[in-house]
Amino acid sequence: MNTPIAGGVEKTVFPILFALSFSHLLNDTIQSLIPAIYPIVKTNYHLTFGQIGLITLTFQLAASLLQPFVGLYTDKKPQPYSLAMGMGFTLTGLILLSLSNQFYLMLMSVAFVGIGSSIFHPEASRMAHAASGGKRGLAQSLFQLGGNAGSSLGPLLAAWIIVPNGQVSIAWFSLIALLAILVLRWVGGWYKGQLESIMERKKKAAVKINTLSRGKIIFAISILLILIFSKYFYMASLSSYFTFYLIHKFGVSVQSSQIYLFVFLFSVAAGTLVGGPVGDRIGRKYVIWFSILGTAPFALLLPHANLFWTGILIVPIGMILASAFSAILVYAQELIPGKVGLVAGLFFGFAFGMGGIGSALLGALADKTSIEYVFSVCAYLPLIGLLTGFLPNIESHRKLQTPKA
Repeated sequence: MNTPIAGGVEKTVFPILFALSFSHLLNDTIQSLIPAIYPIVKTNYHLTFGQIGLITLTFQLAASLLQPFVGLYTDKKPQPYSLAMGMGFTLTGLILLSLSNQFYLMLMSVAFVGIGSSIFHPEASRMAHAASGGKRGLAQSLFQLGGNAGSSLGPLLAAWIIVPNGQVSIAWFSLIALLAILVLRWVGGWYKGQLESIMERKKKAAVKINTLSRGKIIFAISILLILIFSKYFYMASLSSYFTFYLIHKFGVSVQSSQIYLFVFLFSVAAGTLVGGPVGDRIGRKYVIWFSILGTAPFALLLPHANLFWTGILIVPIGMILASAFSAILVYAQELIPGKVGLVAGLFFGFAFGMGGIGSALLGALADKTSIEYVFSVCAYLPLIGLLTGFLPNIESHRKLQTPKA
């Protein structure tokens, strides 16, 4: 039987975790439409790779800069219905994007989608933590599974709906946003009903206290952020430019390139579920080590592979790399107990920010050199995973401290 968990419920509430995962799927399906339509808008509006990178940068900055502040605020004042409100911003951006016929209107549209994302992720992560029943790695993996599954659907939906019907067909996806609002409204009602008991347990339950010094905690967080940098810069090369790489190097069609992108993103979704539960059992550090550094051999081979082997290599790249984030996030939350929203906002925000900056810089590099050169350079990024060796084994540095009556 699970013991009471500070800030959460006694037993894992799987209906809530599945609802949050499903909402994450819907949210990230919408988000993934943005890079999926890049080949279309690049041709229709004669955009450069640099401008494509700026679209991603705008979205990612809007999605990243607010997240730590949202997390910090909701740590103090939980907002059960903020998720549904955030999805309203996403809905607005989606409709604007379907109607945008100028570059700057596209930037404004994706900024609205980004703001919705910045509201969604910290509080949704907090709710997953509250419903985990102590299985925090599993809860975060289920939550991330929905998001990565949604990200993989975008290219398929773009190939089936947007490519044949044009940019205006993006408006049909507003139905997804409306469904997400209904689900999140229900989840918010559950969370509101749990707040009083959650706060009471937080006061009474034993709390895991980290005995690491402040300097060591800051050092460990810095290492984790560098690992996020390597992961999301590399992810940016694939999510934003993999279709262009395939079209330019192998001469595949736009629709075929979207299928290959789907294979990569689906592999990411499939690998997501592993990191959290395995980290619960054997420790987060080992999962982080394997998930980033383990990608390196496949990443180094990718720029030299033919089309067949490219399709094969992106599967282990996606699966191994995907297991990192849930383990990194829970590891960081254990480093800084009691700041679930702040840590989630910081790491989700930094991840989105690095993805946006990476996309912009890599787009500019592609304009000056070639898309093949970009992939050759990015192949070395997973080697940064060697820094995982400097992370402390926090399982041996924690102790239980029961508040005095």
